[in-house]
Amino acid sequence: MSNFSIITEFLLMEFSSKRELQVLHAVLFLMIYLAALMGNLLTMAAIITDSQLHSPMYFFLSNLSLLDICTISVIVPKFIVNSFSGIHSLSIFGCAIQIFFFTFFVSAEFALLMAMSYDRFVAICYPLHYGIIMNPARCLWVAAGSWLSGVIYSAAHIGNMFRQPFRGSNVIHQFFCDVPHLLKVLTSEVFHTEFVLVVISLSLFSFCFAFLIASYARIFTTVLKIPSVEGRYKAIATCSPQLIIILLFIISIILAALKDTSDTSPIQNLLIALSYTTLPPLINPIIYSLRNQNITIAMGKMVRRMAFSLFLKT
Repeated sequence: MSNFSIITEFLLMEFSSKRELQVLHAVLFLMIYLAALMGNLLTMAAIITDSQLHSPMYFFLSNLSLLDICTISVIVPKFIVNSFSGIHSLSIFGCAIQIFFFTFFVSAEFALLMAMSYDRFVAICYPLHYGIIMNPARCLWVAAGSWLSGVIYSAAHIGNMFRQPFRGSNVIHQFFCDVPHLLKVLTSEVFHTEFVLVVISLSLFSFCFAFLIASYARIFTTVLKIPSVEGRYKAIATCSPQLIIILLFIISIILAALKDTSDTSPIQNLLIALSYTTLPPLINPIIYSLRNQNITIAMGKMVRRMAFSLFLKT
């Protein structure tokens, strides 16, 4: 297309021109998708079916698993279908839908990770007041606020980016409709407004990041004062997975936002995109669930109940 033509659809990147490799990529992404889906669904099912896990920490964790399922489902299934069918085009409307829901779920997940950090902060630093501060009603409001903040944030960006036609190249060097590539074909007026929105977002992000640093500094200071070695280990084991997830989440988003896509090879673009599209939903159940003894026990009970019920039916 001409550099000044109006874009009606986008052409997504192919990992390979060979049909066999395209099918292989689709199969690999399908395995990743099924693994992430299974891990998060098992986590949610274990938390819902075990009454001993009906506490604020596991309530937030079940919401995180649901957000992970939604996040990876926005991107990966479409790529799998495109790879099997050999079609790599995406309409403007399809691009808008993909960016809206992906931005919505990612921003809601960041807000939820903030809430989970505050939950651990109260549990460790103010254990006697934990039941009062993190009561069920407040947990519901916090979770609903996380989802609502994602809707507002995503709607603001989508409403601005798609209010005027796109002009320029319609080729996106990525396997989905990625925001950094989309910014290159915005008109100057839309780009300036988007720049203001990004600055406001970075200001809010900086405030949240400062809150996280202060919270975890207070948490680890309190943990070091615990006289029992077993108590210190338990507290660190509870908080460290959340800190790891948050750091991975923040680093991948920063790399995606600051990296110049024109100076980056297709493989580097792919790896950066995988770090924030498929990696968090895939490793969250591993870090949170498989390292959590209560969840693994609940999963074992759930599997045994299912096996016993199937045995009775046969």
